[in-house]
Amino acid sequence: MRLIVAITGSSGVIYGIKMLECLRALKVETHLVVSEWGEKNIEIETEKSVSYVRALASACYDSKNMAASISSGSFKTDGMGIVPCSMKTLSSIANGYDDGLISRAASVCIKESRKLVLVPRETPLSKIHIENMRTLVDVGVTILPATPGFYQRPKTIDDMIAHIVGKVLDQFSISHDLYRRWSGE
Repeated sequence: MRLIVAITGSSGVIYGIKMLECLRALKVETHLVVSEWGEKNIEIETEKSVSYVRALASACYDSKNMAASISSGSFKTDGMGIVPCSMKTLSSIANGYDDGLISRAASVCIKESRKLVLVPRETPLSKIHIENMRTLVDVGVTILPATPGFYQRPKTIDDMIAHIVGKVLDQFSISHDLYRRWSGE
């Protein structure tokens, strides 16, 4: 399996880092793009370094490099997860703006009918945010907000992070044991 992973400037970069750690452990080939503000949020929100995060990926790209392999539909992937996805990035994708490599790679997934999962981490949502999400859902994009469930009785923040990452992996049919699945009462 070959996945593109993007980390944007929204709060919640730990979700993207945890996803990369899991994918590496599962031996999934990952192609990483981190936006400028994604890098800043890694430094602000975590104890991890940007170089640590990049080392988790199979390949890394500069977010301004529109000639990168992942900017073309001829580069085969199984899809893309933008974890977390800023409202700026979501808007760029929804409106076909392709202002950088992240939104261009997402547009490629849409036009090639590949799985695209966006994990927005914003609250509250404005009508503009919701309309942009609706536009993307209408073309088959999965919107997976970073809203953890509590039926698995999380004990730590890492448990809540793992729940969201597990939900993203589920979208790509990747087996994992990141959270206890609901089995009824």
